Amino acid sequence: MALQLTALTAISPIDGRYGKKTADLRSICSEYGLIRYRLIVEIRWFQALANEPAIPEITPMSQAATDYLESIIEDFDEGEAEAVKTIERTTNHDVKAVEYYLRDKIEHFDEIAHVNQFIHFACTSEDINNLAYAQMLRDARDRCVLPRLDQVIEALATMADIYGDYAMLSRTHGQAASPTTLGKEMAVFVQRLRRQRAALAAMPMLGKMNGAVGNYNAHLAAYPEADWPTITRAFIDGLDLSESPATTQIEPHDYVAEFFHGLMRTNTILIDLARDVWGYISLGYFRQATVEGEVGSSTMPHKVNPIDFENAEGNLGIANALMDHLAAKLPISRWQRDLTDSTVLRNLGVGVAHSTLSYDALLRGLGKLEANAERLNADLENNWIVLAEAIQTVMRVRGIDQAYEQLKTLTRGKQVDADSMNAFIDTLALPEDDKARLKAMHPGDYVGNAPAQAQRAADAVQD
Repeated sequence: MALQLTALTAISPIDGRYGKKTADLRSICSEYGLIRYRLIVEIRWFQALANEPAIPEITPMSQAATDYLESIIEDFDEGEAEAVKTIERTTNHDVKAVEYYLRDKIEHFDEIAHVNQFIHFACTSEDINNLAYAQMLRDARDRCVLPRLDQVIEALATMADIYGDYAMLSRTHGQAASPTTLGKEMAVFVQRLRRQRAALAAMPMLGKMNGAVGNYNAHLAAYPEADWPTITRAFIDGLDLSESPATTQIEPHDYVAEFFHGLMRTNTILIDLARDVWGYISLGYFRQATVEGEVGSSTMPHKVNPIDFENAEGNLGIANALMDHLAAKLPISRWQRDLTDSTVLRNLGVGVAHSTLSYDALLRGLGKLEANAERLNADLENNWIVLAEAIQTVMRVRGIDQAYEQLKTLTRGKQVDADSMNAFIDTLALPEDDKARLKAMHPGDYVGNAPAQAQRAADAVQD
């Protein structure tokens, strides 16, 4: 039995289980989106040729003709996309189907119809496709990826601000280490993510419009005096893209690999975040707000699982695996062209969708967290050994021999409390003010400038 495609029967969870959560990507990264972007390229190229003085056979469009062409774009919906697919069933060529669709749409508009030979003029399919995909990736980034990433950064910055002075036992190699603050640890992720976010936002999306093998062969055969590199560069700029300076038949896709590698780095940082927060929840440093009706386990009623962070980690891993393949495959093409990129490019939005799904999960998870001050303080109270670093450093300043070794003998692999630490300090040949300062220390005070770092990160986002 063949089932109809619905959210329940979709093979990919992106369009099935998670369909509602990735719906904003449908108009961009779907087959519909690809057809629409192709249509935009065809119309914009037609208009660019009409505005080019070096091509006298076609003249600038009237306002009525311009408005009509714009309406074709504005009114393009799923029904119109189905009309293109109907044509494709005859042509067996998806780009040619868009060309024929556009010709059909203008055939009754005399001003445009009589110059319809300039639709798809001097173009290879890749001229249309590469510019369509570049717009797709740009819009997916600007409309879906960056806004969600900004929300994650803002949520972490808020936590850095709120928890900037919540002292926390550090763990290096899983062992007790010099204290930090909960807010400062969130600030580390704020700084890392802001750097990657800036790189993603600044990354140019490249395109080409130089014909069958990248040499303007047909263009120059038709209009040898026209400055085609300048014409096409202006056209590409008008699409809010950047020119790919030298190509074969295809745009080399290096920028796609660069973008995906940048997004993978961002996602890797977020995997690190998800695992760290998962660990802090496990240690009891964070409580999770309960949601009425939710179940944490089918058999253990008490459980409140960190499911949002686990879901995020899993989807970030899938996203990175998919984008890693695209980044490795797309820049490779045999000689001037092969079609191995064609089917791969149709997955351009899948890794992006798994990424945005993860960002939403992280936002949900972060929104449920509340610091558990009692648990944080208890861990610090049970780990006076972390002050060994401070004591041996002051001993070094005062010229006491074997400072590190003395503290190692006192603390390594042992349980040390405030009394035993203070008793040791009393035996040292230190000035009394040094002794008083060290004995007044508590593990919760020994956080260096962590609060200032947390505040700086929070302020940077707020500014």
